[in-house]
Amino acid sequence: MDHEFRVRELVLGIEGLALLRHALDADEEFVKARVEEIRAFVTGHGSPLPDGGAAVGELDASAGYASWAARYDALPSSYIEVEEPVLHALLDRSPAGTALDAACGTGRQTAALAARGHRVIGVDQSPEMLDRARAKVPGAEFRQGRLEELPLDDNSVDLAVCSLAMTHLPDVSKGIAELARVVRPGGRVIVSDLHPFVISLQGQCLFVDGQDRLAFVRNHVHLPGRYLAAFRAAGLTVRECREPLFNGRLAPGGYEEAIADAARAAWENIPLVIIWEAEKPAENAGEPRV
Repeated sequence: MDHEFRVRELVLGIEGLALLRHALDADEEFVKARVEEIRAFVTGHGSPLPDGGAAVGELDASAGYASWAARYDALPSSYIEVEEPVLHALLDRSPAGTALDAACGTGRQTAALAARGHRVIGVDQSPEMLDRARAKVPGAEFRQGRLEELPLDDNSVDLAVCSLAMTHLPDVSKGIAELARVVRPGGRVIVSDLHPFVISLQGQCLFVDGQDRLAFVRNHVHLPGRYLAAFRAAGLTVRECREPLFNGRLAPGGYEEAIADAARAAWENIPLVIIWEAEKPAENAGEPRV
């Protein structure tokens, strides 16, 4: 693809966001440090940035995750760290049955579902990711397919989970509709996604590819209202929505380490992830509601 992600400009934006968010309560030393760092990056004298702060090329989801697969599980992620306790608590509410891990990636949630006694079907568009998932959860069934066209029959699973993947779709409606289609009446749908706040501020999937180059896969902003509309259109009833906050973790070796104080100040108390639990009403249960 022909779009670029400009790391140096992103760093300057984070510095400015830190100032904007703490304009009322920051001490003079904090303000002075931000201004000095901004000046240094503008003039080219700031701390070294990955790839020198040059623009980073965009990859589509297929090419991006093929390149990312080998390293995807290797580094800690604040998004995953705040998501998993909330999502896994929701999984604990479901009796064992047949579960779908849609856009399963390397099988992170597949493993969690299998550990809770489910018969799990994992679906992903990336053969490279599926290879990792099969090695991680050999007892699960895996199928190649897209989130917008799941290779499952109608009403065929008791629980459908989609973790941190809807953000790659320009519109969530089709993905939500597909999850609703494959879940049996009375079944549940659990979706986690990057929070629109953090995507709006900077949240592209920046990663080091298999050739030690920076690249990114685009995340799209999906406001809660769009999700609610998609759930309603798919006939699902929303039961819960959770928004876990930034936990202070910065990606090791990434651009934020060069501006750690500014980055933590910028993301302080910002929700990183939004997690939805919805239910497909049992047959003859009346009109769905949200």
